[in-house]
Amino acid sequence: MVDVEQFVDEKIDEIGDAIGDAEAVIALSGGVDSSTAAALAYEAVGDQLHPVYVDTGLMRKGETEQIRETFDYMDSLRIVDAKDRFLDELSGVTDPEEKRHVIGEQFIREFETVADEVDADYLVQGTIYPDRIESEGTIKSHHNVGGLPERIDFEGIVEPMRDLYKDEVREVARELALEEIISERMPFPGPGLAVRIIGEVTEEKLEVAREANHVVEEELAEYDPWQALAAVIGKATGVKGDNRVHGWVVAVRSVDSRDGMTARAQEIDWETLQRIQSRITGSHENVARVVYDVTHKPPATIEYE
Repeated sequence: MVDVEQFVDEKIDEIGDAIGDAEAVIALSGGVDSSTAAALAYEAVGDQLHPVYVDTGLMRKGETEQIRETFDYMDSLRIVDAKDRFLDELSGVTDPEEKRHVIGEQFIREFETVADEVDADYLVQGTIYPDRIESEGTIKSHHNVGGLPERIDFEGIVEPMRDLYKDEVREVARELALEEIISERMPFPGPGLAVRIIGEVTEEKLEVAREANHVVEEELAEYDPWQALAAVIGKATGVKGDNRVHGWVVAVRSVDSRDGMTARAQEIDWETLQRIQSRITGSHENVARVVYDVTHKPPATIEYE
């Protein structure tokens, strides 16, 4: 574990030295990684920092409203509505790696647009060590590392937490006195619900995935998982009322981990699982089944794509 107080002091100095008198854009998602990076950068350069939250349409239920409330102290916060653009670019895309690259490029283009408006030379990101390990290997491309496009119109990218694991980031967030809703928040993938949908991302699948993830996070909070999620993984037959339906299959996953590099599937009691399936199948007429994923990492990854 890093010396958190020393780390914070050093990184604030490093960010200040890197950005100098220039303007910077921070990619703010509301997760603990980007929020901690934003807090560090704000301490370092103040109003030279321009936080940008991009509403991709792929976010959790109520995410945009939560961002507004949590970061309203940052006067330069921008919330960009880019749902239509992201979904248009993802239309017909089924390959997981291609999804990540499409999303990564769209993020960068949005940040470049804001950067042009505020004359910013630097992009700050909440990249952490597992992101780099998985992207530099052959596991997957993170939208903010391996998913970045080749052309990036920034003088430099600043990643103050690139050598930290998730548990260390949380320690830094607590040192910076970030609210618990941020510092203790379970991980959420940068590409959002797109990687919790197998195959093409559609409005209907997003509606199912968003509500299912909300149910899972609520119901499994008492288990204190490192990460809990729901994914739309395909279709199967079911019965709704007196009708046979060919509806969506939702997989529920809940794991314990220290840093996300390995993970153990949690044992969830039957009553809780039944309550989850009842809420999810009842939330959408086209959800036919709910299954629980008992696979550890490895051999599985935590997310589905």
